[in-house]
Parts: sequence; structure tokens; C-alpha cells
Amino acid sequence: MNSQFKRGIIEMCVLKIISRKDMYGFELIENISREIEVNENTIYPILRRLTKQQLFDTYKESMSIGAPRKYYTLTELGTKKLKEYEDEWKTFLDSVYRILGGTSYEK
Repeated sequence: MNSQFKRGIIEMCVLKIISRKDMYGFELIENISREIEVNENTIYPILRRLTKQQLFDTYKESMSIGAPRKYYTLTELGTKKLKEYEDEWKTFLDSVYRILGGTSYEK
């Protein structure tokens, strides 16, 4: 799979997962890697970029052991962007399924 295409899909997955629950970076990596092969070299640049684009806010939470964890939470702008990505993704998948001979991926 084209790495640029995969990065775009992973970005959408990052937004979706954090929309369900605030997470810190390593927790997010563990969550995504259950389904898609990813590592910190993929996820942390995405988190930094989306935070810079104001799709995430961050906050730190102290731990009983070790350094505080930086948590990511979706902003209102992030929620809008996620909806846009999901709509584009569904349209894209419908087109691919029609080309491959099916009717739609939503059955």
C-alpha cells in the first residue's frame, strides 16, 4: 500500500480513536497497532501536526510513577475534520466497491 495513502488513513483513525476517549501517545499506538501495523515514528508526527492544526488540545496528567503523561483531546475543529474525513472515506469506498463489481460497502 502506498505509504502516503496509509498515512492519511492512519490520520483518520487517530482522530476517530481520540474522539472516543482522550489518550496519551503510547496508549494510542497500542490501540491502533491491534489492527494496523504502526509505531511511534508514524504516530507522534501525526499527533504533533494535528495539534499544530488545532485539531487536538493537550493536557498533562501526573502519574504516581514516572513523568506526567501528555493527553490528546479532540477540539471542535477536530470533530468537524473527522466528520469530513469519514464522509470522504465512505464516498471513496462506495466508488471502489462499485468498480470492483459490488454495489456498496454498506450493506
